Amino acid sequence: MWDFLIPLFAATVQSGTPILYATLGEMMTEKGGVLNLGVEGMMAVSALAAFWASYVTGSPWLGFLAGGCAGMVMASLHAFVCVSCLGNQVVSGLALTILGGGLTHFLGVPYVGLAAPGFDPFNFPLLSQIPVLGDIFFKHDMLVYVSFVIPVLFWFFFKRTSLGLHVAATGEMPAAAAAAGLKPIRLRYFAVIAGGFLVGLGGAYLSLAYTHLWTNGLSGGRGWIAVALVIFAFWRPGRAVAGAYLFGGVMAFQLRLQAAGTHLPSSLLLMLPYLLTILVLILSAWRGRRIDAPAALGTNIEPEG
Repeated sequence: MWDFLIPLFAATVQSGTPILYATLGEMMTEKGGVLNLGVEGMMAVSALAAFWASYVTGSPWLGFLAGGCAGMVMASLHAFVCVSCLGNQVVSGLALTILGGGLTHFLGVPYVGLAAPGFDPFNFPLLSQIPVLGDIFFKHDMLVYVSFVIPVLFWFFFKRTSLGLHVAATGEMPAAAAAAGLKPIRLRYFAVIAGGFLVGLGGAYLSLAYTHLWTNGLSGGRGWIAVALVIFAFWRPGRAVAGAYLFGGVMAFQLRLQAAGTHLPSSLLLMLPYLLTILVLILSAWRGRRIDAPAALGTNIEPEG
């Protein structure tokens, strides 16, 4: 039993890591009051940018940074359309997804099947020797270990820093934030671009650590999973970690079932996390629980005079 469960749980952590990066990025964006449905396209572009930079320079860390920067560039387009031009946030996000998918399919053709330097697993000193937990959590690549720290920093940013509190205030009541002397437009730009950087890191993980190669469709719907996970987690980073590993566990489990020769359609298993998200929302509404979404989420604000 342990010979099956421990590798499965370890694969769960690996599969959930890119989803966790993307979820926290979307959560950062929504905390500022902007909805971004372009996460799928952003992850695809970031995965290609990270692969290309690592392939050309031979440095996976430069590739990782390039992936984050690509996410920032894509997010900047969304911010310009929605924050400066007051465009429809849903339409802009969907356009971003279509744009990202088209760009990667066009620009990535020469690199399909090629390998690039990436991040390899290594045993984390001392912690990897802990029975069971060491095998599950501390025998991965460096980007997994970085993902353990980011949710803590995310919580600290929104609970203990003035900038984080200002971003959250902008997502709740931008008019009140402006009356208090804050700059809601600038704060929304920051939230969208910073969130895009985290989404980009999730895309970079796919090509530099998860596969070490490029292939079209590498994001595989993980961007949409991240959008759903923000709701599932009630905009809380701790729950985002649990949700990302839940989704990652389902992905890892269905891959092992396919390898075992089962005839159960994998699509049925991939439906489970989305079904759980719907059930959580239904139960929350039934119990009268507040969803905790930012009050001004999806609402445009007039440019500063």
